[in-house]
Amino acid sequence: MTEKTLFEKICAKEISATIVHEDDRCVAFRDISPHAPTHILVIPRKPIPRVGLAKEEDEALLGHLLLVAGKVACSEGIAQSGYRLIINNGRDGGEAVPHLHIHLLGGRPLTWPPG
Repeated sequence: MTEKTLFEKICAKEISATIVHEDDRCVAFRDISPHAPTHILVIPRKPIPRVGLAKEEDEALLGHLLLVAGKVACSEGIAQSGYRLIINNGRDGGEAVPHLHIHLLGGRPLTWPPG
């Protein structure tokens, strides 16, 4: 059995986090090292290592994560002014935790290109 990821431990409430949304399929919480005034991570409870390893059976879950990110953006008051959703995949993509997650960034103008 492999050790739980940091995000699995947050989902299991073994590690505390400032949770802003929670349902039976996902958890959204504030990033402890924010890169914008609003920086929230939306993670599935199901441990999918990265988006590139998601399966067809995960299609509804992936859509749910995007819908939750939009709802959280509304509840955080950044939907009107704009926000960015980021999914990192692999080391060169900036992935730091091997558990699929969506970064929701907003609360200030975001530049392009990122990185």
